[in-house]
Amino acid sequence: MANLTEVQKRLIHEVADLFGIPAGAYNFRADGGLAGRNSTENIDIVSKEDGSGIDIRIKPGTTRESVYIPVALSESGLKDTVHNDFFIGENSDVTIVAGCGIDNCGNRDSEHDGIHRFYVGRNAKVKYVEKHYGSGEGTGRRILNPVTEAYLEDGSSMEMEMVQIKGVDSTDRTTIAELKKNARLVVRERLMTHGEQHAISTYKVVLQEEGGSADIVSRSIARDRSYQKFDACIVGNAPCSGHTECDSIIMDEGTILAVPSLEAHHVDASLLHEAAIGKIAGEQLIKLMTLGLTEQQAEEEIINGFLA
Repeated sequence: MANLTEVQKRLIHEVADLFGIPAGAYNFRADGGLAGRNSTENIDIVSKEDGSGIDIRIKPGTTRESVYIPVALSESGLKDTVHNDFFIGENSDVTIVAGCGIDNCGNRDSEHDGIHRFYVGRNAKVKYVEKHYGSGEGTGRRILNPVTEAYLEDGSSMEMEMVQIKGVDSTDRTTIAELKKNARLVVRERLMTHGEQHAISTYKVVLQEEGGSADIVSRSIARDRSYQKFDACIVGNAPCSGHTECDSIIMDEGTILAVPSLEAHHVDASLLHEAAIGKIAGEQLIKLMTLGLTEQQAEEEIINGFLA
């Protein structure tokens, strides 16, 4: 991490839990440029010929290996866009850690738009972690607009952990997935907005073939005057199972819009959606306050437990 400033190192720690160079494959991007890269025998990372991003190729049968591709922006007014493609070989079992941190101390907006496409081979397993974080005292906004596309072959599975807890002024997340026979997708989203922040999460998952399954769950908290929209659609084109759930806490003058939807095109498509929005229960606060916590401390404990 010698090519990174102290601010950029802090941002990468926030989004990827790294204090130094990780073992294995990695690609660090900082302020629009390459800041470090390493490939391994089984995982090859190369720049696209047009310079728009990277290709990550994972050999069939690769197991117990990880890829880190965090991004740090510390320059006010910078707009950074990358297109990254992942080719995960058959029977692999890998973890991919992405995410972006923006520190904006200026008066111009800083933005990162990451477009990630995953091609998951037969019977492969992928855990994908994407965290967003913002900091800085400037008046310029911190903007993140990620797009994730996942194409799962027969018997493959993908688990996505999407986290945004602090400091991002505007985000518009789009996730698209297509699943073949007996493929499985699990998404766990955790989101908190505050101030005047806006966050939109859109999911479109198509279960194309028999035995496909999807489970999409979002937990979110809207504080102050922030706005959230959760728009999730599962389409069943074959005998399959799908579930989408939005569980949200609204506080202060926040706004939350939940738009779960289902489309069944086969008599044996079993699809379910749930949505719940409400405030923190008074009895929860009272119970914690009887243990010696202040009302504010009790609120924070409830919030931390809800988003855990």
